[in-house]
Amino acid sequence: MKALIIGASRGLGLGLARQFLARGGEVVVTRRGESAGLEEAHHAHPKTLRLERVDIDRPEQVAALAGRLAGETFDFLFVNAGVSSPPEVPLAKVADAEITRVLFTNAINPVRTAEALSGLVAEGGTIGFMTSVLGSITQCNGGYELYRVSKAALNMAAKCFAAHEANKTRTVLLLHPGWVRTDMGGPQAPLDVETSTKGLAATITRHHGKGGVAYLDYQGETLPW
Repeated sequence: MKALIIGASRGLGLGLARQFLARGGEVVVTRRGESAGLEEAHHAHPKTLRLERVDIDRPEQVAALAGRLAGETFDFLFVNAGVSSPPEVPLAKVADAEITRVLFTNAINPVRTAEALSGLVAEGGTIGFMTSVLGSITQCNGGYELYRVSKAALNMAAKCFAAHEANKTRTVLLLHPGWVRTDMGGPQAPLDVETSTKGLAATITRHHGKGGVAYLDYQGETLPW
């Protein structure tokens, strides 16, 4: 599988890239800044891992990336982007600028990025987004209000994206990685990156080519919208 992973400088994005490389895939990854982990992975896989730079909050950079990759075809595009917000602050008390920052980074720009790069994805290919179970309206039990809203918005935006005529032959996956020990998840999280990303890679592979839209966790279990 040839994969394009947006946002792989560390944590889950880097872990997912390593999983596809271990499966013999060819992987193009993006980063915003320097990444010792990516450099190490590139040293280990110089022929099958390519590094690019992009910030999805800068549309001109996304357009430039699309131009650099023009003529290539990918089986899988994955957009991994997310910022957190204070879990205890109710939405009514969050500053407008913070709402804008979180919504654009977590919901709007991931889908805009997928739209800009979707022409690189093969018919019958897969486009994935890193979401969260906290975006489930059914399971909402309070806390993390702005983050929940942003991930629910991402889920809806991805559903709309999947309905575009060009995407009707593709599979669109909204993937929850579990609670993982990353910079965002914190040291108390029960899962390590390898366990989560191994499950994500297996779930992606299992659903590749099936078509439609699915909201799944890293073990392949369907989540309630």
